[in-house]
Amino acid sequence: MPLENFGSILNFAEEIETQDQSFYQLVADNPACAQYKEMFAQFAANTTKNLKTVQRTRRENVSEMILEPIRDFTRAPFCEQCEEASAMNAAEALETARRLEQRAQRYYLAAAEKIQAQPEVARALKMIAKKRKAHLERLESL
Repeated sequence: MPLENFGSILNFAEEIETQDQSFYQLVADNPACAQYKEMFAQFAANTTKNLKTVQRTRRENVSEMILEPIRDFTRAPFCEQCEEASAMNAAEALETARRLEQRAQRYYLAAAEKIQAQPEVARALKMIAKKRKAHLERLESL
């Protein structure tokens, strides 16, 4: 499904943050992942903050919604399926978290590139990508 405008880009960002927040909350509550509970709980809190940033960006830039179409940008490369997080062991949870963080970082950077005509929005998306990179770096250090 193509992402053709400002609204569709931010809608998909909301979907990513909601999906990831749900995943992180489930693995934080999963007894098999107890040694990473604090990290996953922090990631869940951060995705909630990211969701609020996306929603605030939409509200504050609604007047900036130029009808300039976005070309050659689709959801498909950024769609990730998660297995049942509450049934994962720690290694599976960490690997899934890495995939989700890589996907989110790729999406936000690509979306910021596509929406350059709206610098405030592009800046907000790059900021979220930077936060996701920090998550990924923390996961890679384990």
